[in-house]
Amino acid sequence: MKVSRVILSVKNIFRSIKQVIRPKSVNPVRMDGETVPDSTLQSTASYVSVYFAAIVLCVLVISVDGFNFETNVTATLACLNNIGPGLGAVGPTGNFADFSMLSKLVLSLVMLVGRLEFMPLLILFSPTTWKRH
Repeated sequence: MKVSRVILSVKNIFRSIKQVIRPKSVNPVRMDGETVPDSTLQSTASYVSVYFAAIVLCVLVISVDGFNFETNVTATLACLNNIGPGLGAVGPTGNFADFSMLSKLVLSLVMLVGRLEFMPLLILFSPTTWKRH
């Protein structure tokens, strides 16, 4: 996940808290001195939601292999973020060899999604993209 998305998400959370405290106030989110449009904040929130949903889904799928929670989560995060070794069985001295073929396939897809980003792949596989006009 890019740092700018994390910053925008945190700023949007604080803006939401301010809106609850003072509902009539106007609280624009700014980044680099520019006001960030609500459409950008909405797309960032959508991305973050899809990101965490993918993590949860992947952890649930690979948990059938019987590894501990630490191994499952860090294997998913290592593949999704392309960051190298995880912890537990996929740590610096371990590898993914003991995972089942299904888990390896899921983790490979997650690695591909992490490298190419979620939204372009979702658009690519959307039926409306391929519909003739």
